[in-house]
Amino acid sequence: VKAITGRQIFQPLHALRTAEKALLPGYHPFEWQPPLRNVSSNTEVGIIDGLSGLQHLVDDYPVDTIAKRFRYDAALVSALMDMEEDIFEGLKSQDLGDYVKGPFTVVIKESCDGMGDVSEKHGCGPVVPEKAVRFSFTLMSITIAHSNENIKIFEENKPNSELCCKPLCLMLADESDHETFTAILSPLVAEREAMKSSELILEMDGIPRVFKFIFRGTGYDEKLVREVEGLEASGSTYICTLCDATRLEASKNLILHSITRNHAENLERYEMWRSNPYHESVDELRDRVKGVSSKPFIETVPSIDALHCDIGNATEFYKIFQFEIGEVFKKAAASKEERKRWQSTLDKHLRKKMNLKPVTRMN
Repeated sequence: VKAITGRQIFQPLHALRTAEKALLPGYHPFEWQPPLRNVSSNTEVGIIDGLSGLQHLVDDYPVDTIAKRFRYDAALVSALMDMEEDIFEGLKSQDLGDYVKGPFTVVIKESCDGMGDVSEKHGCGPVVPEKAVRFSFTLMSITIAHSNENIKIFEENKPNSELCCKPLCLMLADESDHETFTAILSPLVAEREAMKSSELILEMDGIPRVFKFIFRGTGYDEKLVREVEGLEASGSTYICTLCDATRLEASKNLILHSITRNHAENLERYEMWRSNPYHESVDELRDRVKGVSSKPFIETVPSIDALHCDIGNATEFYKIFQFEIGEVFKKAAASKEERKRWQSTLDKHLRKKMNLKPVTRMN
């Protein structure tokens, strides 16, 4: 930022000063043990083309987009070096010397979301898609194994803040465009998979430290979860991204829920959808695979979503309103018949005043 005018001045990467370059991925040397599979050992990797390495064949989907990204491991190294002081302070607060080599276990939260319309209103540049998607990560916590226990030396205080959310990939594409989305993110996912079974050796304060990474894909909304896990879109009969419930089943069960879907099972179901081993009709096959219709390519971690929060809240309020109608505060021990009468009164009111069908609130 220019001091006199306060205006932002953007410079090309080669014109940046050393102190500025140190803030970008690709500046700090590091190595992996064992080396990452199908990933270059070169560590001086800055901003790269998001489409690099994509094979252009005649039959391939024509990818018409612009994407820029960092290599995943280089971005993680940059984020760790940025937190060097926090790591040493954490070691000091736990009465551990700053000479400790590790291994440190780092938990990474992955996030991805569409950024909406980013079109130029009055521009004459190249024709590109008018929507953008951003893939990013957050360092949630760092622990170290010491004396047969895991000691936490860092935990992010504001994990949902944009200040600690590190950008990894930016693409001018529509998140609903499955082919483009998978083409751009697949190399990034491959890098992540390689890092799961390897250890990072990174020099901090003159001492090589060992880091292991745990990745948790929790920063996705329902639309993205359906997209990356190969599920049908949100209008599907299979209403839930966590279990196999249909809309009808969900409307009859407002209380008992359990997480049954997972990434491995979704992959198996996709293979079944693709090969149709039992030669079933489309409807029979769809019922067998429970709404999986494309290949899952990013593993997400199931967590309570807005849908189930809404179901839980609706059920709770439904009970409270019944108790208010029956004035439970005056008479706690009400008979079963009385409780049914309260429910009937509430249902009648919901139909008449709010035009709702209480039994099928999920439909």
